[in-house]
Amino acid sequence: MNTLLKLNDVHTYIGQYHILQGVNFEAKEGQVSVLLGRNGAGKTTTLKTIMGLTPASKGEVKFHSHSIKKSPTYKVAKLGIGYVPENQGIFADLTVEENMKVAMRKEDAVTLERQNYVLELFPDLKKFWKKAGGHLSGGQKQMLSMARAFINDSKLILIDEPSKGLAPIMVEKVMEAIVEMKKQTSIVLVEQNFIMASRIGEMYTLIDDGRTVHSGKMQDLIHNEELKRKYLGIG
Repeated sequence: MNTLLKLNDVHTYIGQYHILQGVNFEAKEGQVSVLLGRNGAGKTTTLKTIMGLTPASKGEVKFHSHSIKKSPTYKVAKLGIGYVPENQGIFADLTVEENMKVAMRKEDAVTLERQNYVLELFPDLKKFWKKAGGHLSGGQKQMLSMARAFINDSKLILIDEPSKGLAPIMVEKVMEAIVEMKKQTSIVLVEQNFIMASRIGEMYTLIDDGRTVHSGKMQDLIHNEELKRKYLGIG
């Protein structure tokens, strides 16, 4: 399986704070790769660094073997990386339809076909097509945010904490959607819900205090009580 994204010894500052202090991470084509760690470990900053929102000061960020370390966010997106931020990032005053149109890089037949696919994947969005994004439920907003990232032919989608604040039934729907999305794209997932992460992730990377401390197959981590207790506080 080809490596799609690779971070090597990445360091990132936010203001005077040295947040990432040596992150190493790989995502392979056709997989769900999960970034795990306690709150404040640097997972969200890792995604923002990939997207160029908090550029790396040291190390290398490569997508399809080409450096994107110094690329502005819009160029990273045009290369084929979609991003679902933790705060969802939808336009509250725009309708679901308008949110989708704004997200489209081009409004051609292929994109409109993907939109139809997305609406089958997220039937609530079809139901509330003319409703303002700000009036959707938390789960529906999350669906819209994921749909916006998926509407383009992205080779990789970064999804930050999709289950955060959602009711269990909505978590199940989001999980089902990610599994379905994986059939057409690769995914990097940040997720605090270990049960969810372990059910849909194939590979994992553990981050602690801004550093990569362990990585491997998710099935191995599921049975490693010591790692889960030490870095995730579960056991």
